[in-house]
Amino acid sequence: MDQMKRAYTLLNEWKGDSYVHGLGVLDQVGNLAAKFGKRALVVSNTTYMKSIADKVVSYLNAAGVELAGGVIAPDAKPNAPREDVYRLESYILHHRPDSIVVVGGGSAIDAVKAANALAALGGKVTCEIDHYFGTNMVTQALQQTNTSLIPVIAVQTSASSGAHLTKYSNITDPVVGQKKLIVDMAIVPTVGLFDYETTISMPISVTIDGALDAIAHTFEVFCGAKEDTYEKAREIAECAISLVAEYAKTLIDDPKNVEAREAIGLATDLGGYAIMIGGTSGAHLTSFSLVDIVSHGTACGIMNPYYAVLYEKAIQKQLKVVGSIFEKFGFVSSVENLEGRELAVAVAQAMIDFSASIKAPTKLEDLKGFSSVHIERALSAAKDPQLEMKLKNMPVPMSSSDVDVYMQPLLRSAACGDLSLIKEM
Repeated sequence: MDQMKRAYTLLNEWKGDSYVHGLGVLDQVGNLAAKFGKRALVVSNTTYMKSIADKVVSYLNAAGVELAGGVIAPDAKPNAPREDVYRLESYILHHRPDSIVVVGGGSAIDAVKAANALAALGGKVTCEIDHYFGTNMVTQALQQTNTSLIPVIAVQTSASSGAHLTKYSNITDPVVGQKKLIVDMAIVPTVGLFDYETTISMPISVTIDGALDAIAHTFEVFCGAKEDTYEKAREIAECAISLVAEYAKTLIDDPKNVEAREAIGLATDLGGYAIMIGGTSGAHLTSFSLVDIVSHGTACGIMNPYYAVLYEKAIQKQLKVVGSIFEKFGFVSSVENLEGRELAVAVAQAMIDFSASIKAPTKLEDLKGFSSVHIERALSAAKDPQLEMKLKNMPVPMSSSDVDVYMQPLLRSAACGDLSLIKEM
């Protein structure tokens, strides 16, 4: 079975009828929304995404679903700033739709997930979004108040975070430049839809960022997999990383290549699958402190090679698997006889060389605006109890007292690109 067919099989086994995806499936959105009622709040960008948003509205109207409030609610800015969550909450409260159709990438979908929870619970628990950061806080509040959320149809338009499939909502406080996370099964979109052809309208930089995020999600989950999830995490990682390694360069050369767009879309969907069976860890944690200078997937793409060296004693099996994929596509010579730190450095360098091949930055000093402030912010965030899950998800779990000992030299390493600075755990 080729990797594209394998990806469809994996995703269909996971999501079944709750996920509509493929080429030319956007017109199904109307019938999906009609199952929940006659009034849908549509959330979307209305400038560069206007043609897609207008199509969605026309498909809704054809299915007998009207636009709640008569207007499209503007979506969130990149990284889902908290003020956009509050703004979208007000649209939900004012228009009281039967369903919410969010059309966009990860930031738009994450903001709607959080706004929907806030609209349902703000008057009964607290209207401060901070209360819901962490794990299962929304579910607890829904159960305590006997409340339910409005159905959400998440129409993904960007090969990115897998937000249309997952339990995560990343929300940013732009004042301090820090992301925080809601992790809760209650906020998984009721239905996901992804027509991979829509990504052709996205800038190539957005799709490449998504490709790096696909590697990050599947690699981090695979590295942290326990015995009961190891085989599934391996299967997902092999498929997703292979698709990205094979097709990302094609998109650089030919951004309108539909087959490559489909492949990267499938890879990012598999990234969403991965983070539903396991958790991300170090690279994602650090990325949350870089939101003011770089997009999420690219941040993770920079950081993962360095964390691979940090974790090397615990992830030898995983490094062999991932190394063999990059070997197949010419980014490293044979890893068969390598072990220990030598194996980790070889695979890390292959990941770095892959990123360079698609013109992505490979160290923090490549980023305009990077400074020691970002290192201090990342170290501080790693000690935040609301982000502790990322430390615990590491293949070698870290406590807050370990952060300065091990993470500080790792961040210095990632700043300049010198893998030798990383301490062994």
